[in-house]
Amino acid sequence: MMTVETIGRIRRAYFVEKRAIREIVRALRVSRKTVRKVIRGAGTELRYARRLQPQPQLGGVVDRLDELLEANAKRPSRERLTAQRLYELLRAEGYAGAYDSVQRHVRHWRRQRSKLPGAVFIPLWFAPGEAYQFDWSHEIVVLGGVTATVKVAHVRLCHSRMLFARAYARESQEMVFDAHDRAFAFLHGACSRGIYDYVPGHIIVVLCRSTLCGRASLALRHTGG
Repeated sequence: MMTVETIGRIRRAYFVEKRAIREIVRALRVSRKTVRKVIRGAGTELRYARRLQPQPQLGGVVDRLDELLEANAKRPSRERLTAQRLYELLRAEGYAGAYDSVQRHVRHWRRQRSKLPGAVFIPLWFAPGEAYQFDWSHEIVVLGGVTATVKVAHVRLCHSRMLFARAYARESQEMVFDAHDRAFAFLHGACSRGIYDYVPGHIIVVLCRSTLCGRASLALRHTGG
């Protein structure tokens, strides 16, 4: 890309100083074609856009790389392969090119994918025992004449919208465990999955004697930040 400053110097040399194109080419070390384009044009910058990016080595495995990227995008975020790992897989399958080519294609593929409309599905109907929602809220209460802020854990069944709420003095790991234990005891079981807006960075495993979903255990593998 040619800078605005260089374009200005070319135009000043030609239109103001009345210098010949040959002199401008020699003084500014630019091509005649560039000088003529600046003189005839009215733009403030010149860009070179390559129409076709050559891929002498990667071209033969682009379809395979796209296939790996599609499969990789469906994995959980923590299990997705990096560009380096995708490169190693291609190498094992016979790819002889450089890692930089793979990295550029991966970056371009992800950039193009990010421009697509999000394929987010938010169900508006839930089967009985299918799911529950868990979240926290901060409430202002008066305890013994003193105004205080408490943390309220909410567990709501998605099908019936039945709500269980319990207040705590703080929002800690023990409080999260206690809220789930008391909620499932109150509901006489657990759902097959939980939906969380935010949970502290812990893996929660809840074991129930009786369940709403017919399963003996419930593993909540969602972890928060």
